[in-house]
Amino acid sequence: MAKKKALITGITGQDGSYLAEFLLKKDYEVSGIVRRTSSLQYPNIGHIQEDLKLYQGDLLDPVSLRENIQKVKPDEVYNLASQSHPSESFKQPIHTAEITAIGAHRVLDATLDVVPKAKFYQASSSEMYGWVKEIPQNEDTPLNPANPYAAAKLYAYAMTRIYRKSYDMFAVNGILFNHESPRRNLGFVTQKVTYAAAAAKLGIKNSQHLNEEGEPIVKNGKVALGNLDAKRDWGFAGDFVEAMWLIVQQDKPDDFVIGTGETHTIRELCEEAFKYVDLNWKDYVTVDKRFVRPTETGPLVANPEKAKKVLGWTPKTSFKELVRLMVDAHIARLK
Repeated sequence: MAKKKALITGITGQDGSYLAEFLLKKDYEVSGIVRRTSSLQYPNIGHIQEDLKLYQGDLLDPVSLRENIQKVKPDEVYNLASQSHPSESFKQPIHTAEITAIGAHRVLDATLDVVPKAKFYQASSSEMYGWVKEIPQNEDTPLNPANPYAAAKLYAYAMTRIYRKSYDMFAVNGILFNHESPRRNLGFVTQKVTYAAAAAKLGIKNSQHLNEEGEPIVKNGKVALGNLDAKRDWGFAGDFVEAMWLIVQQDKPDDFVIGTGETHTIRELCEEAFKYVDLNWKDYVTVDKRFVRPTETGPLVANPEKAKKVLGWTPKTSFKELVRLMVDAHIARLK
């Protein structure tokens, strides 16, 4: 039997790299679309790059998307690429819409045009629940975005459903709650906190790595954060990519909420990370208004019962294990 072929946009990101690893273990032929940059070094997929087929393209360029889909003729298309920072989306709302909303639509449309029988997965986000209408959130909870990123994700989510109904496409959404890992971009709060804990453990007062404001993540021994009371449902990205694959393997296309069903505040995240390295987080964390979003979402917490019942999926990694995994990874890198 011929190998199944998968095409992943955003393959060099956190989710794309874990999904590529997962699919290779399932004996897929895995291809990815990467943007043209001055470097062909991709840290997240460096260890598997020889086993992948990479094609240059861009979600802003429909011609490149169609050409690459034509080359690969995939059985499954996973659209994971986006401008994925909610806070950054306030600074670049139009760019976010172009990539995260219209970009997803371009991939969806090219898939329908070139390989209409292929299965299409759209990476949707719990941010779409925004100013939440109910707690916890499931597949039927009203969507109420509270930032430009969430609004862009809602457009892509809706277009996926519209194409499914209108063109009989196997087009599905995974509504993923926050999922983290050592491969997460350093601009995300889980990375900043676990990085700061690692730096504190090693006695690093000023870090070389910068935050989203272009300043050291750790400055004079402190890490600057936003709203410490913000609550999130945090899981491990390595667990979540299995759910993506399971959604695509169903007989009928449908949408699923993927999360742990537990919430933790950023304050709890700080406590857990610094406790792991035997330090008091209060000595290392400051609040900076620049990192407080203009509007806060939530509390975002998944009700993943449908995924458990239909997909047989449950997360394997606990919050404590996730935090420790990330702190250990930062200690190893900083050493």
